[in-house]
Amino acid sequence: MTHCYFCSQNLQYIDYKETELLKRLVSSQMKIIDPSHTGVCAKHQRKLARAIKRARFMGLLPYVKK
Repeated sequence: MTHCYFCSQNLQYIDYKETELLKRLVSSQMKIIDPSHTGVCAKHQRKLARAIKRARFMGLLPYVKK
């Protein structure tokens, strides 16, 4: 089993303004990637989903790929 990236970096808060980090964790169709593929723990997956949704709402990430 892979270790959580956010736990290993000791990050407590996932900032929605860090679009480069968030882009790595969404698919080519801009769907949130399953935690079994990314290796993110459940606690950070919830925070990650919230950050991605906030970034989409603020217009920093697209909802769908054109």
